[in-house]
Amino acid sequence: MALDAKELRDKTPDQLRDQLVQLKKEAFNLRFQAATNQMENTARMRAVRRDVARVKTILNEKAANAAAEA
Repeated sequence: MALDAKELRDKTPDQLRDQLVQLKKEAFNLRFQAATNQMENTARMRAVRRDVARVKTILNEKAANAAAEA
């Protein structure tokens, strides 16, 4: 379930921050599973890490646009 950048750009900054919190919780849980050798889908860790980066990038873009307009 990789996130699409187009969908993320349609969200408000508050929604993006909520999404970021959810992704970071999932990343923590995946790290915990990896440490206890209970991980089933190892590729999910990479996908979550990239989704976090994607959300942060779009948040930064929105902040830069808001600063440029002001």
